Amino acid sequence: MTPTPQDPVSSPAAAVPRRRWRAGLLTLVLMALLAGSAWYLVQRAKTPAGAAGEPGVMPMGGHPGGGPAGGPPGGAGGPGAGVTVGLALAEQGALALQIDALGTVTAPVTATLVPQVSGVLAQVLFSEGQRVRKGQLLARIDERSYQQALAQAKGQTARDQAQLAAARVTLQRYQELWQQDSVARQTLDTQQALVQQLEAALQADLASEGVARLNLEHTQIRAPIDGLIGLRAVDPGNLVGSSTAGGIASITQVQPIDVLFAVPQDHVLAVQAAQRSGPLVVQVFDRGRTQQLAQGRFLTLDNQISTSTGTVRAKARFDNADGALFPNQFVNARLLLGQQAGVLVPVTALRTGPQGDYVYVVDGQQVAQMRAVVRGIASAERVLIRQGLQAGERVVTEGGDRVKPGTKVRLARPAAAKGGPARPAQPAAAP
Repeated sequence: MTPTPQDPVSSPAAAVPRRRWRAGLLTLVLMALLAGSAWYLVQRAKTPAGAAGEPGVMPMGGHPGGGPAGGPPGGAGGPGAGVTVGLALAEQGALALQIDALGTVTAPVTATLVPQVSGVLAQVLFSEGQRVRKGQLLARIDERSYQQALAQAKGQTARDQAQLAAARVTLQRYQELWQQDSVARQTLDTQQALVQQLEAALQADLASEGVARLNLEHTQIRAPIDGLIGLRAVDPGNLVGSSTAGGIASITQVQPIDVLFAVPQDHVLAVQAAQRSGPLVVQVFDRGRTQQLAQGRFLTLDNQISTSTGTVRAKARFDNADGALFPNQFVNARLLLGQQAGVLVPVTALRTGPQGDYVYVVDGQQVAQMRAVVRGIASAERVLIRQGLQAGERVVTEGGDRVKPGTKVRLARPAAAKGGPARPAQPAAAP
């Protein structure tokens, strides 16, 4: 039989090129799909968010309507645009010129009851913490030995007085006899010397008698000043004397009472100038500055500046009728030197930059402009502006860190739109 020729299409040799052609076509299709996907992603990334009014697309920054991030809806220039801030009106007024310092309550006079004579403490006549008056009897020392010493001194004085009287009579008789030339001159001179010797002895006896009497008086311990007596350091029955450490007790004057505090050396001239205008008022507060304890008058400055602290010690006096001030108590002293007038703004309105102090002033078009100012004294809430600001102008108090020159702002409260000050609920600390 003659063999039949094979079909070239269905032959195994022809199937191999066909499979290669299909694989190449599939590869081209996949590469085209990848290229198209990459082009789509690149074009989508280049397209601005929210462009062409695509529905459901948020603008850049996540705020619908195309407004800037952190700003109100509506976009720049749209209705309600601007930075929300707090405003306040600059007001004409005055601040108290004062010096605040830590102070210590000091008793003007302190006396310690130290016995001047030795002996047994026989009696204590005061109560601890009692208010005493000058000259009041407070304690007694056993006085019997001092009474005997006084009696002995008196006896010696009496004996010398009698001897002196007899010597004077004898001297007078010798003088008469000498005039009659009945006695030698030497005898008269000897008697005169004896009289002088007895007169000197009598003076010594009188002095000894005075010392004995004084020692007897010192057995009664009396208050040397008016004041408040402290705790008793010695009990009755103990031997006391001038060497007793700490004495029996101490007395401090508390009405009136003084407060010592430090004044910075830069304010010394201001204090002296204020003193020439009249008496200065000093107020003292408790440690938390929440309660005023007393009000008194300024006395004087010390005569030198401390080189270690750069301050001068000052003293003020208080009547302390209610006993609110106690010796060695720590207080906050405030020396009032008068007032300084100017334009007042909240401390949160004043800001400091490389060029100095400035504020943001808001005009009638709600646009904030930077204004350089010269500050004066300040309190905890307000600061005095000496130059650069007029009363009635509106200044930014809150949100100033988001404001730039020329920024349009809107008020934090509707009340501020009428021109009134927008006072923050919780004022921030001064910058």
